[in-house]
Amino acid sequence: MEMKINGTDARTLGIRMGDGFLNALTAPAPMKEFIENTSRLEHGKRVLYDKPRLADREVTLTFTLFGNTEVDFMQKLKSFEAILYVGFVELYVEATKQTYRLTYERSQTYAQNQNRTACNITVKFNEPNPANRGE
Repeated sequence: MEMKINGTDARTLGIRMGDGFLNALTAPAPMKEFIENTSRLEHGKRVLYDKPRLADREVTLTFTLFGNTEVDFMQKLKSFEAILYVGFVELYVEATKQTYRLTYERSQTYAQNQNRTACNITVKFNEPNPANRGE
């Protein structure tokens, strides 16, 4: 098992990780802005560094989808689209031992092979709360 999508082994859906998948998934989340205060009585500004918080982040992932035949491929593609159109996608990735809870935003690119049995789909997600990744 490479990964699970909403609890289902991705291989049974014909889905594999594409180029740069792990790099995009494991990139650090940005920080929320620190609390700052500017006073006319002091030089510069005060910045409160206690209790830093992570901001949500955008994650762009490339999935590779395979089918045995053109019909099988189209069925798997429709199943993958149905997963995305729910809006909430939970990815458990074996390589990182992490569960990523993502919100589907849009598909950015789609490239299909000549036999119409495989494709690469680049999907943009939002990770609303990167601090709550589970194992």
